[in-house]
Amino acid sequence: MTETLRPQAPKHSYIHLLPYLVAATFFMEYLDTTVIATALPQMARTFGVGPNEVSLGMTAYMLAIAVFIPVSGWIADRFGTRTVFCCAIIIFTLASILCGFSTTVFAFTGSRVLQGLGGAMMVPVGRLIVVRKTEKSQLMKAISTITWPAIMAPVVGPPIGGFITTYASWEWIFLLNVPFGIAALIAAMIMVKNEREPHRKPLDIPGFLLSAATLICILYGTELASQQESNKWVALSFVTAGVMLGFVAFRFAARQEHPLIDFSTLRVPTYSVTVISGSITRIGIGAVPYLMPLLFQVGFGLSAFMSGLLLLVSASANLGMKAFTTRILQRWGFRRVSIINVLAAGISIIACGMLTPSTHVAIVMAVVFIYGMTRSMQFTTLATLAYCDIVPTQMSAANTLWNAAGQMTIGMGIAFGAAALQGAAIWRGTSSISIHTPFILNDFQWAFILAGTLTICSLPGYFRMAKDAGSKVGGGLGR
Repeated sequence: MTETLRPQAPKHSYIHLLPYLVAATFFMEYLDTTVIATALPQMARTFGVGPNEVSLGMTAYMLAIAVFIPVSGWIADRFGTRTVFCCAIIIFTLASILCGFSTTVFAFTGSRVLQGLGGAMMVPVGRLIVVRKTEKSQLMKAISTITWPAIMAPVVGPPIGGFITTYASWEWIFLLNVPFGIAALIAAMIMVKNEREPHRKPLDIPGFLLSAATLICILYGTELASQQESNKWVALSFVTAGVMLGFVAFRFAARQEHPLIDFSTLRVPTYSVTVISGSITRIGIGAVPYLMPLLFQVGFGLSAFMSGLLLLVSASANLGMKAFTTRILQRWGFRRVSIINVLAAGISIIACGMLTPSTHVAIVMAVVFIYGMTRSMQFTTLATLAYCDIVPTQMSAANTLWNAAGQMTIGMGIAFGAAALQGAAIWRGTSSISIHTPFILNDFQWAFILAGTLTICSLPGYFRMAKDAGSKVGGGLGR
């Protein structure tokens, strides 16, 4: 039975468990996004093709998510949050089975598209369930819980993928989702109520096509930019086309009574800063998971195993910081914490570029640890602040735009890191970049400097925040 959306979330015994359920599904989805990279060579041997052909499955997955994220909020409002969330888990789990049993690149790519459809519904609708059902006073803690998968997965994904492919086989990367998917489905059926909007809105088909085309162009362009062998002018053309389509989508939505992506939510100051300034911050911080493994393996000459151990330092800082984020925000307030933390994040990223093979391992670990702490703090701060002043009637629209922006910044962070690294190599005199062109330590230094500088450049938006920003969800005033 479906219930209409009410402003006040009903109290029942499972509300406090919902963030953990959603976090589990998030981790399953985010991990599959990052863990597959290390398995590409083994998968290529299985399919009898080259690694580049297998990577088509990764691209197809990303683009499928890009297509369906904008419409996820409308589908949840129309058919109910539990119905869509459970269907998404089923689709994602079945697609994981198909991926694990794929014997050809074509079958694997098709399975990844289906998996992307499930992920595009599962992550945004799961977040929507939590923000709708959680009272403002508890929102900070709930958001902190559901954001840790997005922070942890890019760091722990490659080591987990390497372990599975080394000691088992790549199929288990996908088949391990099955028991987790079944458990999540049972929990969702019990814990989640099927709520939807009382008034059905028509589907904005032109807006859907424009938003899907925007995300596809930007994400595909950034994906091309991250590949050394790709034509960078083609990549730039896709990104430029995406930006232009995004502007058209923005202007079109402004004239619609029921736009698929409602940009009017940007009039809420606390939400606006998380989408605009926050996106710049996430791009700068998000370049590091791409650059850091290359720094350790190419710049330092470390093995993949040793590089993975150093990355686990960042993962432990990410996870450990979760115990303090709520108390820090309650004591110092969102504005002060954002300003100080963004500055600290930028400095720590630049400091990563100052590391050399002769740097004492304790200093390397300290710098990586500080980066992990600031990454965790900022991502949680932005995710909580985004919903603190959003009224229930705007929640679905705000959630859709937030997830679309978040998906773009993931790809753009990787692309920025790749472009900065390749740009540094060209600047020192390399006429062209190919998969055979070795990067030197100085290239990494400049790439980290650019990523840290971009992060710091997002500071003006946080300075414009009100001193009491986030007070509705328990944030202090920074006294």
